[in-house]
Amino acid sequence: MVFKRRDRRSVLRVVREAFYPRGGWTRAFHYVRHRVRRLPDTPHKIARGIWAGVFASFTPFYGFHFITAALIALVLRGNVLASAIGTFFGNPLTYIPIGLVALETGHWILGSTFEDDQRKTFARNFVDAGEDLWRNLMSVFTGDTPQWAGLLEFYRDVFMPYLVGGIIPGIIVSTVCYYLTIPLVEAYQARRRTKLKKRLADRIAKATQEADRRPDEVTEVGD
Repeated sequence: MVFKRRDRRSVLRVVREAFYPRGGWTRAFHYVRHRVRRLPDTPHKIARGIWAGVFASFTPFYGFHFITAALIALVLRGNVLASAIGTFFGNPLTYIPIGLVALETGHWILGSTFEDDQRKTFARNFVDAGEDLWRNLMSVFTGDTPQWAGLLEFYRDVFMPYLVGGIIPGIIVSTVCYYLTIPLVEAYQARRRTKLKKRLADRIAKATQEADRRPDEVTEVGD
C-alpha cells in the first residue's frame, strides 16, 4: 500500500508514544503552537477555536472531543481547525487530572459524595462502561439480554458529575488559553505581514532596477 508505514510500530511503542511523543512533549508543544500561529484566520476567531477545543477536553465525551469542539467552535464562530488543535490540551498526561477535578467539582455541585474507591477506579469506570455499552449493542445480533444497571450507575456516579463539574474548570482554563492565544497569533501575523511587505518591496525595487537598466542597454545597442 502507498500510505503504509515503512517502520511498523509495536503495541508497546504505540502505548509509549501516546504518553511520551517521540520528540518529547516540548517538541509537541512547539509543533502545536506553530500550527496555531499559521492558521489562516483572524486572531480572535483562532482564539475562539482554541477555547472550544480546550473546553471540549473537560467533557466526558471521550472519542468525540473533535466533534464536540467543532460544534462549540461553530456556535462561537471560531476557527474549526483551531478547535481540533485545542483538543490536544486533553492528552494522556492531563486526562486523569482533568477528570478528577471535574468529578470533585461535579459531586460538590450536585451535593453527592466522591468516594476514595471512585478516585482509584476513575479510568477503569470508563473502560467498563464502554464494554457494557458495546455488549448491549451487540445483544441485538447475539440475542443476549442487555444489562443496563452498570451503565445507569456509571451515569449517576461518574458521567453526570463529570459533565457538570467540567464546566467551571473548563471555562477558566479555556479562557486563559484564549487570552494567551490572541497576542501569540497577532505577533506572528504582524511579523509575517512585515516580511511579506519587505519581500514585495525587494521585488519591486529589483524590477525597477531592471527596467532602468534596459534603456541603457538599448542605447548601447543603437550606438
